[in-house]
Amino acid sequence: MAAISLAIMGAGFLAMMPFQDSLIGKLLMGGFEAGLVGGLADWFAVTALFRHPMGIPIPHTALLPKNRDKVTRALINMLENDWLTKESIMDKFKQIHILDKIFETVEKELHSESVKLSIKAFSLDVVKKIDVERFAPTIEQEIKGFLLSADTSDLLHKASSHVLSMGYEAAAFNYVLKETEKWASQDEAKMVLGKLGKQAIDTTEADGLLKFAIQSFSNMITEEKVGNILQSFILKRMKNLQQEDNRYRHMILEKIRKELGSINEREALMSEIQAWKNKMVEDMDLTGQIRGVLAKSKARVIAFIEADSFVDDTVTPVVKRFIQEIKEDEGKVAAIESWLHAKIAASLKETILKSASLSVRILISLTRKH
Repeated sequence: MAAISLAIMGAGFLAMMPFQDSLIGKLLMGGFEAGLVGGLADWFAVTALFRHPMGIPIPHTALLPKNRDKVTRALINMLENDWLTKESIMDKFKQIHILDKIFETVEKELHSESVKLSIKAFSLDVVKKIDVERFAPTIEQEIKGFLLSADTSDLLHKASSHVLSMGYEAAAFNYVLKETEKWASQDEAKMVLGKLGKQAIDTTEADGLLKFAIQSFSNMITEEKVGNILQSFILKRMKNLQQEDNRYRHMILEKIRKELGSINEREALMSEIQAWKNKMVEDMDLTGQIRGVLAKSKARVIAFIEADSFVDDTVTPVVKRFIQEIKEDEGKVAAIESWLHAKIAASLKETILKSASLSVRILISLTRKH
């Protein structure tokens, strides 16, 4: 545009030269001359900033190419120190509560169908990609390691202490008495007792008069009678032992409590139990069972995620609770917003500075082509 204007002024000046004797010719020629001189001066001044006018190395011309680095540094320095100082950027950003905007957007989008579908799809993809079978050997190893390292004596001592404190030894004793009474009251038990009793009498070894007495008694009594005697005896004793004030009951329970209280002090027994426990643990094959449990757990999780209420009932409350906890912690809010402001300000500053530097280089490059 400037070149066209300059050409018009030059053409007009030349065209008016034949008419310079007339008043109008002088006026027009003077106007075109002034425009031509002004245009040439402007062209020379502007051109001199970017290159040597007409290729002539006139001093103090082509200022921008010669001082490109200085101009770029000056421009960046002005932007960095005057317009884009950290303080000025941070002051502006502090007026914007970015975290509130983020939380508001998140809480709003959580109720949109597209976000719900995305959360569900992502959760399903993560769970389905988990190969639960490869965790089975590791879990089995951890379980066995825990069981092998467990102190049997300590476990038994704690178990016995708990049994005694809760009175389970008396309950167990009562259970044994009732079950024994129940069994002894049956006809089958009477027959077994009679047979065993008769065999005991017949096989009893004795000498002299005692032997004669036993043989005589054995000939007089039958298995049925022996069974009746033993059955009656056992049933009576079972009922007596169930009475709280029975002294034999107290003697038996006292013995049981004493044994339970000192069970961890019996080293031989503890060693046997420890060895039995270790062998049992080492022989255990839990991999199959663990794989089955993990597979079922994975299927349950997938079904849970696929439910329509998964996002609304599980994800949304967790996210809202997390957001609320942050909102209630002023220190945490301030720290997060400060971090966000610093990151955004630094990124914005870097972008503007790069753009300014690039703009200067492009401007200089373009002027070189003309």
